[in-house]
Amino acid sequence: MAPSSLDGIKVLDLSRVLAGPWCTQILADLGADVVKIERPGAGDDTRTWGPPFLKDANGQDSNQSTYFTACNRNKRSVTIDMATPEGQALLQQMALQADVVVENFKTGGLRQYGLDHESLRAKNPRLVYCSVTGFGHDGPYAERAGYDLMIQAMSGMMSITGRPDAEAGGGPLRVGVALTDLFTGCYASTAILAALRVREHTGEGQHIDMALLDVGMAILANQASAFLNTGQAPSRQGNTHPSLAPYQDFPTLDGAMLLAIGNNGQFTRFCEAAGRGDWASDERFASNTLRVRNREVLIPAMEAVTRTRTTAQWVKLLEDKAVPCGPINDIGQAFDDAQVKARGLATTLARDAGDGIAQITGVASPLRLRTTPPVLRRAPPALGQHTEEVLAEMGLSAAQIADLRERGVL
Repeated sequence: MAPSSLDGIKVLDLSRVLAGPWCTQILADLGADVVKIERPGAGDDTRTWGPPFLKDANGQDSNQSTYFTACNRNKRSVTIDMATPEGQALLQQMALQADVVVENFKTGGLRQYGLDHESLRAKNPRLVYCSVTGFGHDGPYAERAGYDLMIQAMSGMMSITGRPDAEAGGGPLRVGVALTDLFTGCYASTAILAALRVREHTGEGQHIDMALLDVGMAILANQASAFLNTGQAPSRQGNTHPSLAPYQDFPTLDGAMLLAIGNNGQFTRFCEAAGRGDWASDERFASNTLRVRNREVLIPAMEAVTRTRTTAQWVKLLEDKAVPCGPINDIGQAFDDAQVKARGLATTLARDAGDGIAQITGVASPLRLRTTPPVLRRAPPALGQHTEEVLAEMGLSAAQIADLRERGVL
């Protein structure tokens, strides 16, 4: 098998729910050996976040949610009760052998177990320790718990998502996935890779303080820049774009389509294809800025034209003219798309955990490295599936493992 990008990197994953597990799944896909620590008998909270649940061999609902499977493939699950002295000793030993620790406990929450950054780095100076919290390790909110929905609200994300208040269905909306958690996981994995690179030169690890609020503010991107440089807070405007036009959904004969016109050439080619070349020469629409300022005139006129063809007819008409146009799919339609199939974006992994779930399907890693591509080696694990395997690698005998299990440590 070809080497993976992170061969030889060991990650002790003390995180749960989404942001931390998303980070460690990225590292696992790139070849790191990720050991996920879970509570005996319970596991990661998301194991029970259903419906929907995975189906067993008989087509019946199992006790494992599909949510958990989205962010825990390629990991080994070990159950250890960190509230016990023996469990703490095991985890501290694991941290001595690890390159990276990822945790998302409340600020200071792991200190009582001897698993905080200061305690572990004192024993393993090469350790890269990544903390994921709602608000970071300093500031007046440092002690607060943070959740994606709360951050979407506090950061202003919900204030720019949804239709204007005056329209039907208007009001603030959350994004359809836990966007802040997911971006935090991506930022955290990037920070970890940077810290590992620094360690190559210095021999020293470091602490990474990742906060959902920081990420929530950062991913406001152009909307944040607009406010910071004009003093005017952007507002909700549905599917239209604050700085581009036409750049939104349009009605068609059989539904709707999406047009994403970003420059004058694309606009001109659309107008010619639509039989309205006069729009391209209209001084009101001569530039993107003018189209934004006059969208109240332009968009209704365009909608009258887009309603004359089906979505498929528009896509076929525009695809060879370099005008970005596409259907507005539901998720089922998206996975049925020819390009999605060609890229192999739905991937099925076999699982032999003795729990009646033979295989799990998920979304392939989008990281397409040509020489060291991600390798999907393991399906998302059953609770504690690899406990004996990992502890044996640490040097514990079968009798020692059995004794720890009998005493409720595992």
